[in-house]
Amino acid sequence: MWQERRAMNILVLNCGSSSAKFQIIQTDLNMIKEGTERCLASGNCERIGLEEGLVSMKATGKTGIKDLVKPLPDHRAAINAIFEWIESGKAEIEGVNSLKDIDAVGHRILHGAERFVKSTLINDEVIEGITECIPFGPLHNPAQLKGIVACREILGESIPQVAVFDTDFHSTMAPKAFMYGLPYEYYERLHIRRYGFHGTSHRYITNKYAEINNIPVEKVNIVSVHLGNGSSICAVKDGKCVDTSMGHTPLEGLLMGTRCGDIDPAALLYIMETDGLSAKEIDTLINKKSGLLGVSGLSSDMRDLEDAALKDKNPRAQLALDMFAHRVIKYIGAYIAEMGGADAIVFTGGIGQNSPVMRAMTCETLPCLGIELDKQKNEELKRGSAGEISKDGSKVKIYVIPTNEELMIARDVVNCVEKSK
Repeated sequence: MWQERRAMNILVLNCGSSSAKFQIIQTDLNMIKEGTERCLASGNCERIGLEEGLVSMKATGKTGIKDLVKPLPDHRAAINAIFEWIESGKAEIEGVNSLKDIDAVGHRILHGAERFVKSTLINDEVIEGITECIPFGPLHNPAQLKGIVACREILGESIPQVAVFDTDFHSTMAPKAFMYGLPYEYYERLHIRRYGFHGTSHRYITNKYAEINNIPVEKVNIVSVHLGNGSSICAVKDGKCVDTSMGHTPLEGLLMGTRCGDIDPAALLYIMETDGLSAKEIDTLINKKSGLLGVSGLSSDMRDLEDAALKDKNPRAQLALDMFAHRVIKYIGAYIAEMGGADAIVFTGGIGQNSPVMRAMTCETLPCLGIELDKQKNEELKRGSAGEISKDGSKVKIYVIPTNEELMIARDVVNCVEKSK
């Protein structure tokens, strides 16, 4: 039984609209304290709902399977594929030979609205609550519910499951930060407000920064800059979120891979009226056809755009890079002013961790705020490495810290299970 083992094997499941990513992480309270948790296996089931799904899974240090074509008609089929691989005897996962070796499951849930402000053990009431939050996260919450139900049916209700919400870290924002300038009745009746996302990532960065600098979390004052295909910035004061760039949905804020970010709503009304677009078509436009892709006309991938701008001198690729950096600079400056100063800015996410070019562009005008980038350190630090990239005399430090949302979820699972004993 999982209660008798020193370490727990946690299945961390992240179901997207057409994918199911997972990791198996070995951890417990002692391992959390010592920082000795281990990822035993990972994988991804992609193209769910299409005729030819793709499955990639491997145990840490093993070859595993890559891009196996397999029918994945729904999320239940994807989770079945993960469990069949574990049970096959071919997975070679250390200490996990069957589903009986899975002790608990942690689910990343996009939206908890105001109902869920911390990670929680899943029961019928929690499932009902996540269902009620579907209007706030219509693409993700239904898929994540399917993951919960499938795990319940396959593993049984005796295996603890925990919901970890993208929105919970931002629940500490004050009304002045989360309210919109709409008639107050829309907040009371429809719960229209800013919720923020990437909360698990920003929380991990906050804790990791405290660990690196050997300070209590309550002493952390940073601007956490999560840059990827989806990007957001979080102002962390005294270890808590006081503001964040994403809003009611993950659309608000920075320019992103395919999302437009901040925009005058009246411009969308004008487009709708002029081109005769429906609300659904506008939603597709601003979420899937805009951002880096829309501006450049080339790609939503920062690597492609850096090559096009720097090697091929493509002007629209350069414009996309300039706009991306410009928005990041605006938010960093605004949040440092809002917080009354910060000790550091921390880059994370796929772009933040791996793009020295974008980090340099972002920091170019920040010396006026006491933020000075060391160009050599910045160039040398890439591809998942962590470290400080600011000049020795920089008043505000600059760090790169790779995020680990899966590890944060696994830790929450352990803490929730331990508290329930």
